[in-house]
Amino acid sequence: MDTELLKTFLEVTKTRHFGRAADNLFLTQSAVSFRIRQLESQLGTPLFSRQRGNVHLTAAGERLQPYAEAILQTWGRAKQDVALSETLNTQIAIGASALFWEFDGISDWINRIYGSIPGLALRLESVPRQSMSKRLLDKTIDVAITSEAPRIENLQVTKVRDYQLQLVVHKPNCTMENVRDISLVYLDWGTRFSVEHSRIHELQRTPILHTHSSRMALDYILGSGGVGYLPSPVVAQSVDEGLLHVVEGAPVMEQSLYLISREDNEKSEMIEAMLAVPFNNVIESV
Repeated sequence: MDTELLKTFLEVTKTRHFGRAADNLFLTQSAVSFRIRQLESQLGTPLFSRQRGNVHLTAAGERLQPYAEAILQTWGRAKQDVALSETLNTQIAIGASALFWEFDGISDWINRIYGSIPGLALRLESVPRQSMSKRLLDKTIDVAITSEAPRIENLQVTKVRDYQLQLVVHKPNCTMENVRDISLVYLDWGTRFSVEHSRIHELQRTPILHTHSSRMALDYILGSGGVGYLPSPVVAQSVDEGLLHVVEGAPVMEQSLYLISREDNEKSEMIEAMLAVPFNNVIESV
């Protein structure tokens, strides 16, 4: 199987457009069409329904998508693993949703790991929340960063910090009553957050922005105004500078950040050393 065919398939799947996929891949549109025909020929079934201005996956294409993603992720890890040298002799893959790669302190922690553990090569991957446990169990990632620790046997759970989700707004001196008519920004922080958010009557309306990116949510509120729950480490500087304000009387949602790994991972010794590197000086096994 030519991995370039799978890359092309996933790009067309993402853009739903052969021309845009060609631009993103620096190919001609005819080259993209040829690659898709090759893949369809190898599999013996159409992967896309091609109607003018409307390209969408067939049932076979939908079934192929998760396999294509898994194959490319595994191939990427294999290439990096095979290329390890005497100075870089162990690869650890860390998975987190896009939310947490934007989180304050993550970059500093990664840098401290490199400074503390010689011979380590890290692979940092964005992994959807719903796929995290599966990726740990099938060993396509070695460590997960998450706010919702799975209750699964043989997984080691380490709490690295506590933080809060705070309701912030662009205007000062706002109460819960005042924010009823302010545009709502909804940062999707998982199931637990969704349940708690649904209980706050003053926020039950269609959000003007629904996002999985804390940076996008923050930038929107700062630039266009609005109200929404954001993690305290993300908003701390803007609150200190008077650019954002915590809504008076708003419920505060307590959260924790966890590192998850398999107890039987063959790289467990290196993972233990990595987990021992302080994350904001807080490490607690749970």
